[in-house]
Amino acid sequence: MKIRFIGQGYIGKNYADNFESRGYDVIRYSLENEYINNKDKISECNITFIAVPAPTTSNGFDCSAVSEALKLIKNDKIAVIKSAVIMGTTESLQKENPDIFVMHSPEFLREATARHDTDNPSRNIIGIPNMSDEYLEKARQVMSILPKSNHEQIIKTKEAEMAKYVSNVFLTTKLVFFNTVYDLCVKSGIDYEKVKEGVIQDLRIGESHTKVINKKNNERGAGGNCFIKDLEAYLNYHKENLGEDNGYELLLSIRDKNVELLRDSVKDKEILEGVIGKIN
Repeated sequence: MKIRFIGQGYIGKNYADNFESRGYDVIRYSLENEYINNKDKISECNITFIAVPAPTTSNGFDCSAVSEALKLIKNDKIAVIKSAVIMGTTESLQKENPDIFVMHSPEFLREATARHDTDNPSRNIIGIPNMSDEYLEKARQVMSILPKSNHEQIIKTKEAEMAKYVSNVFLTTKLVFFNTVYDLCVKSGIDYEKVKEGVIQDLRIGESHTKVINKKNNERGAGGNCFIKDLEAYLNYHKENLGEDNGYELLLSIRDKNVELLRDSVKDKEILEGVIGKIN
């Protein structure tokens, strides 16, 4: 079976490396000189994984790179979107590309440990536009070749898309909350690290995203290439569907506090301004 990867950022590269290490015939295509000449080989592949940018900018969500990648796939082949896309995107892209099978399998990689997370996924989720027998069979085919996980789930595409965003928005919220705990401890003369040590023993809470300061350069806030854009995309989706009710103000306050933390510690300024526009 030939497996195609469009996009060789940290997601596409690590997945391609994993499949190659397990003996699959892997073809990589991206705009880098090393892979750009592989474009015409896409039609040879049974399954194509798409891991290209799908940014949220100050002008809104942009999935044009995903849409362009799908146009390269023909003849009843399977396309698996790994890029984070806003709810309803995969369904729309399937309608635009009726001759192929389009599904969404969100990734849950941390940039710092991307290879380990690829090889040892916490969950494998595949979203399909409809639950027909034909689509379920295609999804099972994709599931069978993914790196093994203790949790495997085939659901509708909107549910898979939502699962990705909820994960990142929750982790952003957790980190922002612990930043407020840190400031309160400092103001009150309380040792945050000792408080944290006691709190994280609760298995419902855990240690992840409780480190509030990068000691090397005093950076704070939920930054990186995912948290900033995913919170903004989720916030916009919430407003479009529920207006400014049912928790919108809560989400907005989390976003604003995170922007404050990032801005004041000069962390990921370029990424932040790319998502929400110029900041002072």
